[in-house]
Amino acid sequence: MGRRVNVIGVGMIKFSKPGQSEDYHVMASKAARAALADAKVPYEAVEQVYAGYVYGDSTCGERATYEVGLTGVPVFNVNNNCSTGSTALMLARQAIAGGAAECVLALGFEKMEKGALGIKYDDRESPIGKHAKVMVDVQGFTQAPPAAQMFGGAGREYRWKYGAKKETFAQVSVKARKHASNNPYALFNQVLSLEEIMASDEVFDPLTRYQCCPPTCGAAAAIVCSDEFAKKHGQTSPVWIAAQAMTTDYESSFETSMIKMVGYDMTVNAGKKVYEEAGLGPEDVQVCELHDCFTANEILTYEGLGLCKEGEAEKFIWDGQNTYGGKVVTNPSGGLLSKGHPLGATGLAQCAELVWQLRGTAEKRQVPGARVALQHNLGLGGACVVTMYRKD
Repeated sequence: MGRRVNVIGVGMIKFSKPGQSEDYHVMASKAARAALADAKVPYEAVEQVYAGYVYGDSTCGERATYEVGLTGVPVFNVNNNCSTGSTALMLARQAIAGGAAECVLALGFEKMEKGALGIKYDDRESPIGKHAKVMVDVQGFTQAPPAAQMFGGAGREYRWKYGAKKETFAQVSVKARKHASNNPYALFNQVLSLEEIMASDEVFDPLTRYQCCPPTCGAAAAIVCSDEFAKKHGQTSPVWIAAQAMTTDYESSFETSMIKMVGYDMTVNAGKKVYEEAGLGPEDVQVCELHDCFTANEILTYEGLGLCKEGEAEKFIWDGQNTYGGKVVTNPSGGLLSKGHPLGATGLAQCAELVWQLRGTAEKRQVPGARVALQHNLGLGGACVVTMYRKD
């Protein structure tokens, strides 16, 4: 990949519900300034900006960064659905690794509307049209939110395949709420019991309301740089990106499996590429932020990333291997389920959490002895980005 790429600054704002946030450019500029302050570098040192968002007009990235400074820096606008933030990070990493820049800002933000995600343009082919056709062919179409039908259908397929209990899916939300209770940036800080999660309104079997991530507004950012730049600015032992990979859909996505349609094979293959590049495996990871847009996807991702064997996610959950004291603490931030999911910001919020964990500055959420961290960010349409971070 070329030169080593370090993450010397991260920042994010507290996530909020639609209608309760500041405008996108205000949120984004706050996150960017926080990352710059954390890195202890001025905006004038930033040579490129990759700005990620899903909902907004063209050049929102410029408008957001103009609040930070008017330096004439190139600003690249990025949109890759729910994996937008990590896509911006990957592009920033490539710029550093390839020698095109010494210091780059990756910025993600989203100002979302209330309610479930829908199609904005009905006069052209939907980018998830092929995915929707698989769903209709396999299970039909109901009045439930389309994303919930897709991931819920994958959860249903998993239950039929392995005999998993509905309570197992809900237990993922119990863990998410417990973790988020210690995260001041999270949307939801209230702990919920298994009974409360199971009793919430059913959205699409096996998913209840508290097993679905909420529409969220927020912003997060990261400053990435070369070794030379880091040393010049007094960063002697920064967190660095050990490996990173993106995959898009394979032929298997459009066959007859809901599990594969929602990105399982993308996850498997991106994970394999990262492990090969890093020379490490899932057994070396202490902390992981993964894409739990629905509880079903967290269960699938445990297996897709090799955190447990296929068919063993249920045991993994009930044995507590996904939380403190277990094999790998998963979503210490509370994840998308409880921290929230502002689409463009999610990947960079995951990055921020993992950088704090590896620095040992995550306070009540701190994973003891964390030295290797794994990030998984997935968007239908489709793209999956997996990133491994290390701290020397």
